[in-house]
Amino acid sequence: MNTHRPLSRRGLLTAGGAIGVSALLTACGSEKKPEKDSDSKAWSFKDDRGRTAKVNHAPKNIVAYVSTAAALYDYGVECTGIFGPSKPVDGKPNPQAGDLDVDKLTSLGESFNQFNIEKYAGLEPDVLISNMFPPPALWFVPADSTKKIEALAPTVGIKGARTSLLEPLKRYTELAESLGADLETEKVRAAKARFDKAESRLRKAAKAKPGLKVLAMTGDADQFYVAVPDSYCDLNYFKDLGVEFVAGKKSDEWGFWEFLSWENADKYRADLIMMDNRSSALPPKELAKKPTWELLPAVKAGQTTPWSMEERYSYAGFAPVLERLAAAIENSQRLN
Repeated sequence: MNTHRPLSRRGLLTAGGAIGVSALLTACGSEKKPEKDSDSKAWSFKDDRGRTAKVNHAPKNIVAYVSTAAALYDYGVECTGIFGPSKPVDGKPNPQAGDLDVDKLTSLGESFNQFNIEKYAGLEPDVLISNMFPPPALWFVPADSTKKIEALAPTVGIKGARTSLLEPLKRYTELAESLGADLETEKVRAAKARFDKAESRLRKAAKAKPGLKVLAMTGDADQFYVAVPDSYCDLNYFKDLGVEFVAGKKSDEWGFWEFLSWENADKYRADLIMMDNRSSALPPKELAKKPTWELLPAVKAGQTTPWSMEERYSYAGFAPVLERLAAAIENSQRLN
């Protein structure tokens, strides 16, 4: 999550755009929507805020944060619209989009403050789903437009911070099932089996390398950010499997990072560095231009690995993540 510092909450819309949205909201409120499937059962789901989203039919027009949509897709649940980073990175599919064909989905905006409410209303959404880092705010749903967005459809939030990865994996499985997913398909069962096998491999790799220190980071032009492992559900879970992390100290109320200047990037000793692979992070070719980055022992030793810090919360999504980290630990050595 791009929680480097408190993010700008400036308004999404110009005055004219706001008037347009108000008109749409008024129209939605004054005209009763026809039943989409009179035979279909009503749907409800209690989210991690303790709120129950309800629709009087099976949801069809699902709008979700991109990695949320990707997680649901792994269970066979398809979304109509997405929001958040989905464009290719260096010509390759965006890692947050999983196996989605993003060209077939309506994007409401790539960046944090780009959620297009008019386009969202035009999709006639049945439900909006996103992650929370932490609750109650929905990730990439602008706070100053939340009331307008929630007036158009129920919302669901799944907690993705300060817990174990196993919790959002479980919750997305439950959510997908509520939306009609068949959890007994060969694809779903194979993904879970691969995840379980990868979990065992990572536990074994960590046990075989006692004292190997792992640092998770991201960077921008001005600063080097060291992750606070307990704030991230994946790092929290990796710790439970025996991975030893360098723990950054919370720099602000968000509690996800320790902010360091690039001059102080060598504050901590690390044998293996996990590098944020999101499109918002400084890519390896730019990191290489930072003199202090190139001097880090782990970098000099070639002991770095991508960090999928916003991977989709599905077993299909995280099985390769566990395999990659296990391989990185297996191939790393303690450095003096």
